[in-house]
Amino acid sequence: MAGTDRPTTSGPGLEATTARGGDAAAARAFAPQSDADPLASRQTYAALDLGTNNCRLLIARPERRPRRRNADFLRVIDAFSRIVRLGEGLGRAGRISEAAIERTISALEICRDKMGARGVTRARLVATQACRGAANGDEFVARVREKTGLSLEIIDRETEARFAARGCGSLADPQAASVLLFDIGGGSTELVWLTRAPQSGETREMHSWTSLELGVVTLAEHFGGRIVDAATFDAMTAHAREALRHFVEETAEVRRCTRFHLLGTSGTVTTLAGVHLGLERYDRWRVDGLWMTDAEATRAIDRLRGMDFEARVANGCIGPQRADLVLAGCAIFEAIREMFPATRTRIADRGLREGMLLELMEADGALAQGA
Repeated sequence: MAGTDRPTTSGPGLEATTARGGDAAAARAFAPQSDADPLASRQTYAALDLGTNNCRLLIARPERRPRRRNADFLRVIDAFSRIVRLGEGLGRAGRISEAAIERTISALEICRDKMGARGVTRARLVATQACRGAANGDEFVARVREKTGLSLEIIDRETEARFAARGCGSLADPQAASVLLFDIGGGSTELVWLTRAPQSGETREMHSWTSLELGVVTLAEHFGGRIVDAATFDAMTAHAREALRHFVEETAEVRRCTRFHLLGTSGTVTTLAGVHLGLERYDRWRVDGLWMTDAEATRAIDRLRGMDFEARVANGCIGPQRADLVLAGCAIFEAIREMFPATRTRIADRGLREGMLLELMEADGALAQGA
């Protein structure tokens, strides 16, 4: 999926309106096309997700026929991911640090060049929790525009949850009456209770959702991530359980059928899946769509907890950039499993970016609504 990193001249108009908030009809990167526009399917689309930990770009064109599995209507042209730790130290200082800004701008310059090289015509570029919570979030967005020409849109929590649900909802068991989607990020965790739409096949509706100011970066910075003994892990899990309590009460009366399951999208669960499979090197095609039983998830977490920091660094599915964060993610996942018991979890190596791309394509009429 990776493409060239060579510098190129960026294409014209690679911008999205900067906004703090972001309603359901938030700004697009270019003038929207008519639903009847026959050129819509020839557009090249990009979605950029700048989170607390990662900067991720996906460039794709619409694919009208289902591909590998589960109505995947995107033909990926290029992709890029870099851990930038934009929110490093944010919990203590309340501001994005200069070092984090420099790291992130460097990654965004690569994203800009990739979009130019691939001839992107429509894009949506969003920033999430780190920019929402930082005192200098707007200042950072302005600096990004000045340095790279890219305009980031700071989206609100509900928009983030909606994109995640749109991006990976097709992986839910179509026979399940309800599913709990969770996205463990660097600075926040989104949970979405998905229910089957009335008189609909596989379409899912957001019954309820929440966004917690709890992520792998914030948890690891508070409790420590390099050396995580049993007491530390238990403390992190208890902290996550307490954060989840309100949503547990809110959804207590929602019907759970025998096929109820969890649907996880994040580096935590994809890493766990790779460890479960014993992969020497991470392989998206083996991980995306994988089912893990509750017992398999427990064994994978136990295996990770048994590794010291150096062993996590050496593991091909973790590496040095995630080694001090992965156990914090496991603690959040452990709390979710305790508070929302399910016999299985489906793993999604897809999410916000795919959701943004699908919405852009639908707005152009390049895909059928609900594809």
